[in-house]
Amino acid sequence: MSQKTETLIDKNGLRIDGRRPDELRPIKVEVGVLSNADGSAYIEQGKNKILAAVYGPKELHPKHLALPDRMVLRCRYHMAPFSVQERKSPAPSRREIELSKVVREALEPAIFMEYYPRTAIDVFIEVLQADGGTRCASITVASLALADAGIPMRDLVAACSAGKVDDTIVLDLMDTEDKVGSADLPVAYMPNLGVVTLLQMDGILTLEEFEKAVNLAIDGCKRIYAMQKEALRAKYVSIKESEE
Repeated sequence: MSQKTETLIDKNGLRIDGRRPDELRPIKVEVGVLSNADGSAYIEQGKNKILAAVYGPKELHPKHLALPDRMVLRCRYHMAPFSVQERKSPAPSRREIELSKVVREALEPAIFMEYYPRTAIDVFIEVLQADGGTRCASITVASLALADAGIPMRDLVAACSAGKVDDTIVLDLMDTEDKVGSADLPVAYMPNLGVVTLLQMDGILTLEEFEKAVNLAIDGCKRIYAMQKEALRAKYVSIKESEE
């Protein structure tokens, strides 16, 4: 453990995957990848590979769960058994149930929930390969899938983490940094509105480090937001070109 900690950031200030402290992992985003879903999106962030599908709005069953003044948003975050090095049980774990709730609560402020009373929207998130920061990547890709489904939204939600590794505040932690580092701070953000919809922290930071980590994570969210918009634009440009 201590040997790993010493080598997380080298003497040149580079991390174990060659990134600078304020650098994101390579990100690839694609919208509209599933023809059977109302909306879908796929993200690769570093070695993370995550798929999101949206179904609805639709009538809610059982009906007694419906709300008279707003829709019900249901999220399921699930890691495939082959997504991690040691095979994971396909049954929902406590962590997956918790992250399903975290993702839902991060997305709800962006959606005009009151537009579709007595209905439900289902968001399914499947982690095909995990390498740290899956909750943030899941929020990012689920937000895109909602937009692809035509759900009225105040803004897209972009998410990114910051943390502390070898006494340095770094952006977008990968798996080893997440496990061995001192702190992890995931943030979800709506850049147009300047609203934070998720802020969690695991570990210990000073007030100064906390403020620096939050600001760095928000900056990362803004960069990911630009990629989200470009992915949506690319889909509709390709549709227009195919119609012509």
